[in-house]
Amino acid sequence: MFAIPEQFSNATKANFETQFALFSSLTAKTFESVEKLVELNLNTARATLADNSATARQLLSAKDPQEFFQLSAAQAQPAAEKAVAYNRQLAAIATANGAEFSKAAEGQIVEANRKVIALVDEVSKNAPAGSETFVAAVKTAISNANAGYEQFSKTTKQAVEAIESNVNAAVSQFSQAAAKAPAAANAAAAAAA
Repeated sequence: MFAIPEQFSNATKANFETQFALFSSLTAKTFESVEKLVELNLNTARATLADNSATARQLLSAKDPQEFFQLSAAQAQPAAEKAVAYNRQLAAIATANGAEFSKAAEGQIVEANRKVIALVDEVSKNAPAGSETFVAAVKTAISNANAGYEQFSKTTKQAVEAIESNVNAAVSQFSQAAAKAPAAANAAAAAAA
């Protein structure tokens, strides 16, 4: 007679423990990603400071405006390439973090669904006669929720792939434009001389 409340209590406790484990895992992954992001930003800041210092020394040593413009133009492509590399590393960190979150969430949902279905099956064994329709409705609701989650998951993955494709296309166009910048700057320097 008291088996059903005890089963719900045990299921609730297991659910809380699983959610806590998921939260702990996601928190650890978040800290790892933040650590990678901080490391990337520190390394980028150091490299940028060193590059800017070297560039400033070169520009200050220019003997005439034409040499100044040529030196300036020569810095455009390496700076653009470094910006592209930074953005790619940033995207890699974000993508890896997103994948870890998705993987953890999918695992949690699969496990939670398995437990809910097992609980419903167990409770339905002790259910009074005539409750078969209710049990079937609960199982159908669970199945529909799973199908909805799977569709949402597929749509999200497609959106992420589209965003990555667009970012890669933009980076490619930016790289091409940056490669043309020195030639345009040299032409401007030649015209100024």
